[in-house]
Amino acid sequence: MEDLKHLADIASPLAVLAGNEIMAVRAGGFAVDTKGDGSPVTVADQRAEHMILQGLQDAHITIPVIAEEQVSNGIVPDISCSTFLCIDPLDGTKEFTKGGEDFTVNIALVKDKAPVLGIIYIPATRVLYVGFQSDSDGTKTASTAYSVSIGEDGTEGVRTPISCRAITSPPAIVASRSHMNEETERFLKQYPDSKTVNVGSSLKFCRIAEGNADLYPRFSPTMEWDTAAGDAILRAAGGMTFGIDGKPFGYQKPEFRNGHFMATGTATADPNLWG
Repeated sequence: MEDLKHLADIASPLAVLAGNEIMAVRAGGFAVDTKGDGSPVTVADQRAEHMILQGLQDAHITIPVIAEEQVSNGIVPDISCSTFLCIDPLDGTKEFTKGGEDFTVNIALVKDKAPVLGIIYIPATRVLYVGFQSDSDGTKTASTAYSVSIGEDGTEGVRTPISCRAITSPPAIVASRSHMNEETERFLKQYPDSKTVNVGSSLKFCRIAEGNADLYPRFSPTMEWDTAAGDAILRAAGGMTFGIDGKPFGYQKPEFRNGHFMATGTATADPNLWG
Protein backbone atom coordinates (compact mmCIF):
# COMPACT_ATOMS: atom_id res chain seq x y z
CA MET A 1 0.00 0.00 0.00
CA GLU A 2 1.30 3.44 -0.92
CA ASP A 3 1.88 5.89 1.89
CA LEU A 4 -1.49 7.54 1.47
CA LYS A 5 -0.89 10.22 4.07
CA HIS A 6 2.26 11.27 2.23
CA LEU A 7 0.38 11.36 -1.07
CA ALA A 8 -2.45 13.34 0.53
CA ASP A 9 0.08 15.85 1.86
CA ILE A 10 1.41 16.32 -1.68
CA ALA A 11 -1.89 16.37 -3.54
CA SER A 12 -3.93 18.54 -1.15
CA PRO A 13 -1.91 21.73 -1.78
CA LEU A 14 -2.06 21.02 -5.51
CA ALA A 15 -5.86 20.91 -5.32
CA VAL A 16 -5.80 24.29 -3.55
CA LEU A 17 -3.44 25.79 -6.15
CA ALA A 18 -5.68 24.49 -8.92
CA GLY A 19 -8.67 26.00 -7.15
CA ASN A 20 -6.93 29.36 -6.94
CA GLU A 21 -6.30 29.23 -10.69
CA ILE A 22 -9.96 28.42 -11.31
CA MET A 23 -11.07 31.45 -9.31
CA ALA A 24 -8.56 33.65 -11.11
CA VAL A 25 -10.01 32.56 -14.45
CA ARG A 26 -13.52 33.28 -13.20
CA ALA A 27 -12.51 36.77 -12.08
CA GLY A 28 -10.93 37.54 -15.45
CA GLY A 29 -13.74 36.22 -17.64
CA PHE A 30 -13.70 33.15 -19.89
CA ALA A 31 -15.31 31.45 -22.86
CA VAL A 32 -17.17 28.15 -22.68
CA ASP A 33 -16.42 25.50 -25.29
CA THR A 34 -18.06 22.12 -25.86
CA LYS A 35 -16.19 18.83 -25.91
CA GLY A 36 -16.95 15.93 -28.19
CA ASP A 37 -19.26 14.35 -25.61
CA GLY A 38 -21.32 17.53 -25.37
CA SER A 39 -20.02 18.57 -21.93
CA PRO A 40 -18.74 22.11 -21.34
CA VAL A 41 -15.06 22.95 -20.89
CA THR A 42 -13.25 26.17 -20.08
CA VAL A 43 -9.66 27.35 -19.82
CA ALA A 44 -10.12 26.93 -16.05
CA ASP A 45 -10.47 23.15 -16.49
CA GLN A 46 -7.34 23.04 -18.64
CA ARG A 47 -5.16 25.27 -16.48
CA ALA A 48 -6.18 23.54 -13.26
CA GLU A 49 -5.37 20.12 -14.69
CA HIS A 50 -1.99 21.33 -15.96
CA MET A 51 -1.09 22.66 -12.51
CA ILE A 52 -1.96 19.37 -10.81
CA LEU A 53 -0.10 17.24 -13.34
CA GLN A 54 2.96 19.49 -13.20
CA GLY A 55 2.90 19.44 -9.42
CA LEU A 56 2.75 15.66 -9.31
CA GLN A 57 5.66 15.49 -11.75
CA ASP A 58 7.69 17.95 -9.69
CA ALA A 59 7.02 15.81 -6.59
CA HIS A 60 8.33 12.75 -8.49
CA ILE A 61 4.99 10.93 -8.29
CA THR A 62 5.21 8.18 -10.91
CA ILE A 63 1.75 6.65 -10.46
CA PRO A 64 -0.18 6.60 -13.77
CA VAL A 65 -2.73 9.42 -14.01
CA ILE A 66 -6.16 9.38 -15.60
CA ALA A 67 -7.09 13.06 -15.99
CA GLU A 68 -10.35 14.21 -17.56
CA GLU A 69 -9.02 16.77 -20.01
CA GLN A 70 -6.13 14.56 -21.11
CA VAL A 71 -8.52 11.67 -21.73
CA SER A 72 -10.79 13.95 -23.77
CA ASN A 73 -7.73 14.70 -25.93
CA GLY A 74 -6.93 11.02 -26.37
CA ILE A 75 -4.13 10.83 -23.80
CA VAL A 76 -4.74 7.67 -21.80
CA PRO A 77 -1.79 6.04 -20.03
CA ASP A 78 -1.48 2.31 -19.52
CA ILE A 79 -3.28 1.38 -16.30
CA SER A 80 -2.96 -2.37 -16.59
CA CYS A 81 -1.39 -2.04 -13.15
CA SER A 82 -3.76 -2.04 -10.19
CA THR A 83 -3.06 1.52 -9.01
CA PHE A 84 -3.71 4.87 -10.68
CA LEU A 85 -4.59 8.46 -9.89
CA CYS A 86 -7.92 9.80 -11.13
CA ILE A 87 -8.29 13.57 -11.56
CA ASP A 88 -11.16 15.89 -12.37
CA PRO A 89 -9.65 19.40 -12.34
CA LEU A 90 -13.06 21.11 -12.33
CA ASP A 91 -16.03 18.97 -11.37
CA GLY A 92 -19.24 20.91 -11.82
CA THR A 93 -18.23 23.03 -14.79
CA LYS A 94 -21.89 23.92 -15.37
CA GLU A 95 -22.13 25.34 -11.84
CA PHE A 96 -18.88 27.22 -12.42
CA THR A 97 -20.07 28.79 -15.67
CA LYS A 98 -23.41 29.80 -14.12
CA GLY A 99 -21.71 31.59 -11.23
CA GLY A 100 -22.58 29.03 -8.56
CA GLU A 101 -20.36 27.67 -5.79
CA ASP A 102 -20.87 23.91 -6.13
CA PHE A 103 -17.78 23.09 -8.18
CA THR A 104 -14.72 21.23 -6.98
CA VAL A 105 -11.24 19.99 -7.70
CA ASN A 106 -11.10 16.18 -7.37
CA ILE A 107 -8.00 14.02 -6.90
CA ALA A 108 -8.27 10.31 -6.08
CA LEU A 109 -6.13 7.20 -5.89
CA VAL A 110 -7.65 3.92 -7.04
CA LYS A 111 -6.08 0.63 -5.99
CA ASP A 112 -7.38 -2.82 -6.89
CA LYS A 113 -10.51 -1.18 -8.37
CA ALA A 114 -11.38 0.60 -5.10
CA PRO A 115 -10.92 4.31 -4.28
CA VAL A 116 -8.55 4.46 -1.30
CA LEU A 117 -7.72 8.18 -1.19
CA GLY A 118 -9.82 11.19 -2.05
CA ILE A 119 -9.20 14.93 -2.02
CA ILE A 120 -11.94 17.42 -2.83
CA TYR A 121 -11.41 21.17 -2.73
CA ILE A 122 -14.18 23.77 -3.06
CA PRO A 123 -12.53 26.89 -4.51
CA ALA A 124 -15.50 29.21 -3.92
CA THR A 125 -15.67 28.51 -0.17
CA ARG A 126 -12.04 27.44 0.41
CA VAL A 127 -12.98 24.17 2.11
CA LEU A 128 -10.92 21.00 1.65
CA TYR A 129 -12.11 17.43 2.24
CA VAL A 130 -9.62 14.56 2.60
CA GLY A 131 -10.21 10.87 3.19
CA PHE A 132 -7.95 7.85 2.95
CA GLN A 133 -7.48 4.30 4.19
CA SER A 134 -4.22 2.80 5.34
CA ASP A 135 -3.03 -0.54 6.60
CA SER A 136 -2.32 -0.01 10.28
CA ASP A 137 -1.00 -3.35 11.40
CA GLY A 138 -1.34 -5.69 8.46
CA THR A 139 -4.72 -7.00 9.58
CA LYS A 140 -6.90 -3.99 10.28
CA THR A 141 -7.65 -0.96 8.16
CA ALA A 142 -7.47 2.50 9.69
CA SER A 143 -9.27 5.40 8.01
CA THR A 144 -8.84 9.15 8.14
CA ALA A 145 -11.50 11.61 7.00
CA TYR A 146 -11.64 15.33 7.71
CA SER A 147 -12.58 18.75 6.41
CA VAL A 148 -10.52 21.89 6.84
CA SER A 149 -10.80 25.55 5.87
CA ILE A 150 -7.97 27.00 3.80
CA GLY A 151 -6.80 30.56 4.36
CA GLU A 152 -6.14 32.97 1.53
CA ASP A 153 -2.42 32.38 2.04
CA GLY A 154 -2.94 28.63 1.60
CA THR A 155 -2.53 27.69 5.26
CA GLU A 156 -4.83 25.14 6.85
CA GLY A 157 -7.15 25.83 9.73
CA VAL A 158 -8.09 23.18 12.27
CA ARG A 159 -8.82 19.79 10.73
CA THR A 160 -12.31 18.61 11.71
CA PRO A 161 -12.86 14.83 11.64
CA ILE A 162 -15.97 13.81 9.69
CA SER A 163 -18.03 10.64 9.80
CA CYS A 164 -21.30 9.32 8.45
CA ARG A 165 -24.35 9.20 10.67
CA ALA A 166 -26.86 6.40 11.12
CA ILE A 167 -29.35 6.66 8.26
CA THR A 168 -32.41 8.57 9.39
CA SER A 169 -36.03 7.66 8.67
CA PRO A 170 -37.03 9.10 6.34
CA PRO A 171 -33.56 9.54 4.82
CA ALA A 172 -32.15 12.88 3.75
CA ILE A 173 -31.36 12.54 0.05
CA VAL A 174 -28.91 14.55 -2.06
CA ALA A 175 -29.47 14.83 -5.79
CA SER A 176 -27.96 16.59 -8.77
CA ARG A 177 -29.24 19.98 -9.90
CA SER A 178 -27.97 19.54 -13.43
CA HIS A 179 -28.76 15.87 -14.00
CA MET A 180 -32.27 15.30 -12.66
CA ASN A 181 -34.07 12.69 -14.77
CA GLU A 182 -37.19 10.53 -14.66
CA GLU A 183 -35.49 7.64 -12.88
CA THR A 184 -34.25 9.93 -10.12
CA GLU A 185 -37.66 11.58 -9.79
CA ARG A 186 -39.33 8.15 -9.49
CA PHE A 187 -36.86 7.18 -6.78
CA LEU A 188 -37.50 10.38 -4.82
CA LYS A 189 -41.28 9.82 -4.99
CA GLN A 190 -40.79 6.59 -3.01
CA TYR A 191 -39.63 8.75 -0.09
CA PRO A 192 -42.31 11.49 -0.06
CA ASP A 193 -41.48 12.56 3.50
CA SER A 194 -37.74 12.74 2.99
CA LYS A 195 -35.75 15.93 2.73
CA THR A 196 -34.12 16.32 -0.67
CA VAL A 197 -31.18 18.65 -1.06
CA ASN A 198 -30.01 19.62 -4.55
CA VAL A 199 -26.26 20.08 -4.64
CA GLY A 200 -23.76 20.02 -7.46
CA SER A 201 -20.57 18.13 -8.25
CA SER A 202 -18.87 15.67 -5.90
CA LEU A 203 -20.16 17.61 -2.89
CA LYS A 204 -23.02 15.12 -2.70
CA PHE A 205 -20.58 12.52 -1.39
CA CYS A 206 -19.18 15.04 1.10
CA ARG A 207 -22.61 15.83 2.52
CA ILE A 208 -23.08 12.17 3.40
CA ALA A 209 -19.51 11.77 4.65
CA GLU A 210 -19.90 14.66 7.10
CA GLY A 211 -23.22 13.35 8.43
CA ASN A 212 -25.54 15.91 6.82
CA ALA A 213 -27.31 13.53 4.41
CA ASP A 214 -27.97 9.81 4.00
CA LEU A 215 -28.38 8.79 0.36
CA TYR A 216 -27.16 9.85 -3.05
CA PRO A 217 -28.89 7.91 -5.86
CA ARG A 218 -27.40 8.34 -9.31
CA PHE A 219 -29.28 7.21 -12.40
CA SER A 220 -27.57 9.40 -14.99
CA PRO A 221 -24.12 9.09 -16.60
CA THR A 222 -20.92 9.83 -14.70
CA MET A 223 -17.27 9.10 -15.23
CA GLU A 224 -14.84 7.66 -12.71
CA TRP A 225 -13.07 11.00 -12.23
CA ASP A 226 -16.45 12.46 -11.21
CA THR A 227 -16.91 10.00 -8.36
CA ALA A 228 -13.63 8.43 -7.21
CA ALA A 229 -12.51 11.22 -4.84
CA GLY A 230 -15.91 11.63 -3.20
CA ASP A 231 -16.37 7.88 -2.97
CA ALA A 232 -12.98 7.50 -1.24
CA ILE A 233 -13.84 10.20 1.29
CA LEU A 234 -17.24 8.61 1.91
CA ARG A 235 -15.68 5.18 2.53
CA ALA A 236 -13.08 6.65 4.87
CA ALA A 237 -15.93 8.31 6.80
CA GLY A 238 -17.77 5.01 7.24
CA GLY A 239 -20.06 4.96 4.22
CA MET A 240 -20.07 3.08 0.93
CA THR A 241 -21.12 3.38 -2.69
CA PHE A 242 -22.95 0.39 -4.13
CA GLY A 243 -23.80 -0.65 -7.65
CA ILE A 244 -27.28 -1.89 -8.51
CA ASP A 245 -26.00 -5.41 -7.84
CA GLY A 246 -25.54 -4.47 -4.17
CA LYS A 247 -21.77 -4.83 -4.35
CA PRO A 248 -19.24 -2.08 -3.55
CA PHE A 249 -18.86 0.15 -6.59
CA GLY A 250 -15.78 -0.77 -8.61
CA TYR A 251 -13.40 1.30 -10.71
CA GLN A 252 -11.07 0.75 -13.69
CA LYS A 253 -14.07 0.11 -15.93
CA PRO A 254 -14.02 0.27 -19.75
CA GLU A 255 -13.58 3.89 -20.86
CA PHE A 256 -13.91 4.84 -17.16
CA ARG A 257 -17.69 5.02 -17.49
CA ASN A 258 -19.82 4.50 -14.39
CA GLY A 259 -23.11 2.69 -14.19
CA HIS A 260 -25.93 3.54 -11.78
CA PHE A 261 -25.01 3.65 -8.12
CA MET A 262 -26.19 4.50 -4.62
CA ALA A 263 -23.90 6.28 -2.16
CA THR A 264 -24.96 5.72 1.44
CA GLY A 265 -23.92 6.52 4.98
CA THR A 266 -23.64 2.85 5.81
CA ALA A 267 -21.01 0.31 4.82
CA THR A 268 -23.63 -2.46 4.58
CA ALA A 269 -25.75 -2.86 1.47
CA ASP A 270 -29.49 -2.58 2.05
CA PRO A 271 -31.53 -3.53 -1.05
CA ASN A 272 -34.55 -1.77 0.44
CA LEU A 273 -32.82 1.57 -0.02
CA TRP A 274 -33.38 1.30 -3.76
CA GLY A 275 -37.09 1.60 -3.07
